[in-house]
Amino acid sequence: MNIIMATLPILFKGLQVTLYIFVIAIILGFLIGLVLALLRLAPIKILNWIAKVYVNAIRGTPFIVQLFFIYFGINSLHLISLNNSTAGIITVAINAGAYFTEIIRAGIQSIDKGQTEAARSIGFTAAQTMRFIILPQAFRRMLPTITNQSIISLKDTSLLSIIGIADLTQQGQIQAAATFEVFTIWLTVGVIYFIIIYLITILANFVEKRIQLR
Repeated sequence: MNIIMATLPILFKGLQVTLYIFVIAIILGFLIGLVLALLRLAPIKILNWIAKVYVNAIRGTPFIVQLFFIYFGINSLHLISLNNSTAGIITVAINAGAYFTEIIRAGIQSIDKGQTEAARSIGFTAAQTMRFIILPQAFRRMLPTITNQSIISLKDTSLLSIIGIADLTQQGQIQAAATFEVFTIWLTVGVIYFIIIYLITILANFVEKRIQLR
């Protein structure tokens, strides 16, 4: 117990880094997914093709390879210099964005086309129809899947310790090596991850119920 109490402040500092990266990356990833989902549904073939290539490329390669490519590969070109936190955020965002693309696309396609026709008949533009009619309804259907993907992305952040980001996982590694209490430290790290993921699930369920009541 003394070991846990002594290491918790350090682990919580790592948790702050993890949540910082996660929140920014998920927001960016959702925006990427939304834009690419609309491109996937666009009648212009070249836009559809670009989005499809992106999704297949990201979903078809391991997260850690994407991380190494962005941090080590891009930095090796000496055109730009990405620090480890920026590289981590970008990697999580583009990875999540590919999965969000398909989630959002499926959600939009699940809405009856008759609603689009009805909106057009009362003078809505295509953009207005998507914004005010289609997306709000699709979001209700997408929320559980979006939550699941967000949780997966949170777990993926644990791999960012490989490039030296002082997140929860790396702080756990440091403390386990320093104290030799490997079982206790990693159990504590696991419990912290579990609590955060459980809280995200509760929040998502609460939001989903509130949306359904509207």
